[in-house]
Amino acid sequence: MSSIPESVVVPYFAGDSQIKSITRPVPAPGPGQLLLQVKANALCGSERPQFRDGSEVTPGHEAAGVVVATGPGTSTPVGATGAVFLMDFCGECRSCKKGFTNQCLAKRADMGFSHDGGYGVYELIHESIFFPVDPDYTATEATLLLDIMGTGGHSIRRANLVHTDIESIIVAGAGPIGLGVLAMAKIMLGQDIPVYIFDVVDYRLSLAEQLGGKPISVANGRTLEEGLKRYGVKEADIAIDTTGKRAAREASLHALAQRGSLMLVGHGEELHLTVSPDMIATERAVLGSEYFAYSELKANAAYLAKHRSYLNQIITHRFGVDEIQHAFELFFAGDTGKVIIEQ
Repeated sequence: MSSIPESVVVPYFAGDSQIKSITRPVPAPGPGQLLLQVKANALCGSERPQFRDGSEVTPGHEAAGVVVATGPGTSTPVGATGAVFLMDFCGECRSCKKGFTNQCLAKRADMGFSHDGGYGVYELIHESIFFPVDPDYTATEATLLLDIMGTGGHSIRRANLVHTDIESIIVAGAGPIGLGVLAMAKIMLGQDIPVYIFDVVDYRLSLAEQLGGKPISVANGRTLEEGLKRYGVKEADIAIDTTGKRAAREASLHALAQRGSLMLVGHGEELHLTVSPDMIATERAVLGSEYFAYSELKANAAYLAKHRSYLNQIITHRFGVDEIQHAFELFFAGDTGKVIIEQ
């Protein structure tokens, strides 16, 4: 293992959609901490405000890398490869003790948002949020366990809490999270389950079809209702919104069957509904779905082992850190799947 420098040059999100460079010291791990040399970090739509407005910390919350130094009280060996769970959960609160680590009541950090994340060369984390993977996997593949499989799979598990006989799904948005929902629906519920996925970007709809989804374009005034009708259906059991847009949420809600559930994954705008017809008479449910619990990583790693080639299709672009400006511009233009910065 090469020696660790005292400082490194890392991307600096300066605001006005400009990424520059800055020199930062490399931290030493304290008790219970690991220092990772980041090898891959996936871009995410939730980083748009950081790209647009700037960030004092180094962004990047879908990181994977190699442990290069360990602090006292840790057991992970130097050289281990793994992924970083976004939320630095406390492990002691009521939520954590029940396994709801994505709902920790005393979070220490949101990596890449409150503390330096994965676009830097090194990332300092608590060992509790490191998930080791088989060394056969690349760090880029390990990032699939996070927002793609983790967030996507959690929304399916949440939906199953109130609808145990899911036979059809609508996904609002064919961005990386929507594609992750589609892929995890096929993996967890079966390849035969129809997944209707709508968006305005043809590139992403083509990728959704490649993954086994039934694409619906809502560009140029076309509607979800019209798109479903072309497939000979009017409604679905579950709708999962990844867009955060009011129009997409409401269209999805109105396309639900009786006992249907609307899962809200994408942060953003409001949802307007009329309680009696939309909720009570039809016994529909509206549920939030935030990231995923750390404990879900084990099951998802088993899914990745079985469906590696299938899931890798979601990654469409890879760039070096010196190309990060171009990577963000391309990603937010829309004609990509998951974009990875590799180091």
